[in-house]
Amino acid sequence: MEASRQVGAREADVAPAAEPVPSAGWTPANPGPLGLAAFALTTFALSMINANLVGLPKGVGAVLPLTLVYGGLVQLLAGMWEFRTGNTFGAVAFSSYGGFWIALYVFFHQSVLLQTHQALSLYLWGWSIFTVLMLVASLRTTAALAGVFLILTITFFLLAIGNASLVGSTALTNGTIKLGGWFGIVTAAAAWYVAFAAVLASTFGREILPVWPLNR
Repeated sequence: MEASRQVGAREADVAPAAEPVPSAGWTPANPGPLGLAAFALTTFALSMINANLVGLPKGVGAVLPLTLVYGGLVQLLAGMWEFRTGNTFGAVAFSSYGGFWIALYVFFHQSVLLQTHQALSLYLWGWSIFTVLMLVASLRTTAALAGVFLILTITFFLLAIGNASLVGSTALTNGTIKLGGWFGIVTAAAAWYVAFAAVLASTFGREILPVWPLNR
């Protein structure tokens, strides 16, 4: 019993959550690592295109299913499960970014007349502002998680600025978007780190990867 409590405490440091509400016949798990992993992989795939490391014809075929299913639906489910644990921060973050990916999927399936870089820039500016707010809130969680939001904030701003000045199909030759792609790759790596720090803490029963809890 004491060991299980220690594992739960370590997982909370990685992806902070309130004490789960017990249900008959099962013990709730921490949905935070799932949401982070879904966000990380989808961000990585899209960022590989933005950084011009993977071409559009091949890259889009991988990104679109991820935006709808893994980054979108699975992350949205993780957010709903965070509501169940009482973790407001995780619920808002995962549900919102799940909606971000689903909305992005819809955006890329709209009429070509609606798919302008200026429209995408406006979309990204909105998410830049939201991410700044989540960054402030993350300063009461862990340094590792706050680092994810810091790098993500930079990524969104770079992509928003890069798309604002584009006309036509020059996105993959724009230096600002490429830089945003590289920051997106770093964001994905940081999110994977936090996700699997929690998974390892759960399976090994002790902290394997440090996440540096911040003062609360």
